[in-house]
Amino acid sequence: MRGTRRHESGKADLIRRTAEAIDDAWQSVWGDSTTGERILIAVFLVVTGLAIPVVPIVFVARYIAR
Repeated sequence: MRGTRRHESGKADLIRRTAEAIDDAWQSVWGDSTTGERILIAVFLVVTGLAIPVVPIVFVARYIAR
């Protein structure tokens, strides 16, 4: 049982670290951008169809990271 709990803790830690990495990447791209750059990023995501999978993943990751 003890090994199982440690393994579960490892999974939770991995999820938390992954969420923090996604949050950091999002902040480096979005947080430091000007309004024009944000518009270009948003248009790119919508045109390529990436907005549908990327935006929810980022919101969930930011929630987990905090």
